[in-house]
Amino acid sequence: MTKYTVKKYDQDDYKIWNEFITQTKNATFLFHRDFMEYHKDRFEDFSLLVFEDQKLISVLPANILGDFIYSHQGLTYGGLVYKEQTKLTQVIQIFQVVLLFLNENKFEKLHYKALPSIYHIKPAEEILYSLFLTDAKLVRRDSLSVIDLSQENVTSKIRKRGYQKAISNQLEIREETDFESFWNEVLIPNLDKKHQAKPVHSVEEINYLKSHFPKNIHQFNVYHYDKIVAGTTVFETETVAHCQYISKSENQENLGSLDYLYHYLIQERFTKKKFFDFGISNENQGKNLNEGLSYWKESFGASTIIHDYYEVETSNYNKLNGIFV
Repeated sequence: MTKYTVKKYDQDDYKIWNEFITQTKNATFLFHRDFMEYHKDRFEDFSLLVFEDQKLISVLPANILGDFIYSHQGLTYGGLVYKEQTKLTQVIQIFQVVLLFLNENKFEKLHYKALPSIYHIKPAEEILYSLFLTDAKLVRRDSLSVIDLSQENVTSKIRKRGYQKAISNQLEIREETDFESFWNEVLIPNLDKKHQAKPVHSVEEINYLKSHFPKNIHQFNVYHYDKIVAGTTVFETETVAHCQYISKSENQENLGSLDYLYHYLIQERFTKKKFFDFGISNENQGKNLNEGLSYWKESFGASTIIHDYYEVETSNYNKLNGIFV
């Protein structure tokens, strides 16, 4: 353990952090500091950097809330990030020094949000084995609806009928840099009406993120005679096209707008990606499933990938002593 050192992130680490993220096998653009810090007023950052003989070998995006530490609550996914050449034994040792550091800083538990396997550039589940060794407790499990784009996928008849209806209705799909029309005319009214909620990102925030990550964030709108009737916001990583927001106008009859849009995204626009991720259909910390929403995603050919959340007692760093034989 003595060859590893841990430090809390500060602004002087901005460049080395971002350079490291581009070299890892289990990071996406969400871990870039420009993404992490768009909402820094909402989260008290406590991200960590791990060095081996003064060389950066791992980072952990994290924040604190009260007396608790989380792998970052402002990100869809998270966890310990490391390079392809980092071996399993090293990941275990890195995790041990992270837990020790947190324990010495009076954090009793680490709330750990894993990175779903579809976002791995190469297999990167060393940390899951490390969590097992430290008796981490599974506290939440979400189900992602995912299409493996390398396989042949069957679309249901009802989705095909919707697609044909959209063609007869002469719908038009546009990829745009403007988010205002979708946010203000479709997304915000729908979320307010259905859930009395607002989008996670304000339109100002999504514009900011788009300006910093133009190749990763995309807006697709569907128009019926130049009137917006539906849209989706897609976050694109090296392996995945992920639907961050999906919404259609409640005031319109069923024009087949989303069937038309998702046929295009899956069959044409993102066909070279490994996976198409519709995201979760869960509520109540994974305890409930929106049956209708899950069915809708599966009718495009999606099936389930799991996204896990853990709690691990930082004092369990000592459980990693003496495990190598």
